[in-house]
Amino acid sequence: MSETLLDVQGLSCPLPVLKANKALRGLPPGAALVVLATDPAARKDFPAFCAETGHELVEATEAEGVLRFVLRKRVAA
Repeated sequence: MSETLLDVQGLSCPLPVLKANKALRGLPPGAALVVLATDPAARKDFPAFCAETGHELVEATEAEGVLRFVLRKRVAA
């Protein structure tokens, strides 16, 4: 399955999570969304968002100041 990329670098909380939520709504169940962020708060925000909404946080990495999150849209609505 292909991944959709969402670049929210430079945006501050809560915009990265809000934009990711909007992007996930447009994807089919089980689809992957790759989010690139620079806001340090995203380290806590994305795990909390996934725990709250039921989406899966597949991966969370950081390289050269860019946070990369891979989210998988929940299968059940």
